[in-house]
Amino acid sequence: MGLDRPQAWLLGLPTAAVYGSLALFTTILHNVFLLYYVDTFVSVYKINKMAFWVGETVFLLWNSLNDPLFGWLSDRQFLSSQHRRSGAGLSSRAVVLARVRALGWHGPLLALSFLAFWVPWAPAGLQFLLCLCLYDGFLTLVDLHHHALLADLALSAHDRTHLNFYCSLFSAAGSLSVFASYAFWNKEDFSSFRAFCVTLAVSSGLGFLGATRLLRRRVEAARRDPGCSGLAVDCGLCGEELLVGSEEADSITLGQYLRQLARHRNFLWFVSMDLVQVFHCHFNSNFFPLFLEHLLSDHISLSTGSILLGLSYVAPHLNNLYFLSLCRRWGVYAVVRGLFLLKLGLSLLMLLAGPDHLSLLCLFIASNRVFTEGTCKLLTLVVTDLVDEDLVLNHRKQAASALLFGMVALVTKPGQTFAPLLGTWLLCFYTGHDLFQQSLITPVGSAHPWPEPPAPAPAQAPMLRQGCFYLLVLVPITCALLQLFTWSQFTLHGRRLHMVKAQRQNLSQAQTLDVKMV
Repeated sequence: MGLDRPQAWLLGLPTAAVYGSLALFTTILHNVFLLYYVDTFVSVYKINKMAFWVGETVFLLWNSLNDPLFGWLSDRQFLSSQHRRSGAGLSSRAVVLARVRALGWHGPLLALSFLAFWVPWAPAGLQFLLCLCLYDGFLTLVDLHHHALLADLALSAHDRTHLNFYCSLFSAAGSLSVFASYAFWNKEDFSSFRAFCVTLAVSSGLGFLGATRLLRRRVEAARRDPGCSGLAVDCGLCGEELLVGSEEADSITLGQYLRQLARHRNFLWFVSMDLVQVFHCHFNSNFFPLFLEHLLSDHISLSTGSILLGLSYVAPHLNNLYFLSLCRRWGVYAVVRGLFLLKLGLSLLMLLAGPDHLSLLCLFIASNRVFTEGTCKLLTLVVTDLVDEDLVLNHRKQAASALLFGMVALVTKPGQTFAPLLGTWLLCFYTGHDLFQQSLITPVGSAHPWPEPPAPAPAQAPMLRQGCFYLLVLVPITCALLQLFTWSQFTLHGRRLHMVKAQRQNLSQAQTLDVKMV
């Protein structure tokens, strides 16, 4: 009987908490990966420059293409319209079960691929290439199915916000691995850090297995329970046995799907805005250490810089909890628009104040990163609304959630590449200071809080500081103006959003009745 109590307690956890815990098991790995993988291969494994750039180039291509590829392989059976019915197919509940099972497989494989970075098992260049591609492939599969479940488990905006609240809560907890990693990181004695990474990987892998098992039990229990006790937050899947993927349904090609997306007006405006948002998020991540060094390093200590860097990973998740409470009250569209206006207002205020107001400058650097990252996390909710609109507009048999998330990533991921390229070009344009001509550069994602280049000439230092300041304020001003324009063209909010959700609910109910009659 003693063994049944923990099991009963786990089964009593809210579905939203179990879903959100999946973000914890991803975050504890991914933040450590971002911080240390470059430094490990450059400083510990001594990879040569050519092998490093070849690996990064291949990784860039693979990272851009795997989202739509995996999304298409996962959801292509859901794309055709339901013209004819047959007795063979999947139910909506079976779709959720398939996604949960996929997470149960891919989550532990993600943890295993994470481990492959920290043990030398091949020539450094080959290991770098294979590790990056394997890790990013499994990370993409986990992210796609996890985000797709957000659209599949709940329909109402309130319940999706509730699910996302738990994701942010667990992501904040997972970001604490960044702080713990500082105690173990030692390039000269790598064994303690390797043991730390093994502990993270084992915890993550077991966590994925446990969480997906709990979710699978919820789905299977709801199938037997007509009262729907606890499957989806809004019990949206209860009794919903509409068939998808039936053999007699007309198939759709990738070209036809792309033409449908090209006619999806809100999708086009959203990815235009999100491309700018992804650019700004990665610009802040890439140049955060540089801004700390050239604008604040004379006034804060090295340890304070390290703490600020660690907090920059945790604070966006905690701040997002407040943003989500605002979303429940005002809607995601209004909150995102308010964040764009806030970004524009703070940037203009900082521009007028100048670089010598240090307290305001410190607050702006921190808030700029926190608010920008927080906006990125809210946009997941907008994509789930686009999934609903796509289903209604194209009369799909089932929402192609993973595929739409993959297509959004395909269009917006180039922003990750543009951020460092455009940022370094602008810095050189304003100041004549070329980062690539420095003899020592700590790569972005390193454990060090900022690069350690040779000190600029005394006459050049004020110009470099002024150039960093203008880069800091003009980029968010430009991004905010572009985003306010594109976001004003986005119409999937208010009355239209309610209409789309009502039509999806009616479509599901109608198809459920048709299936029961068969």
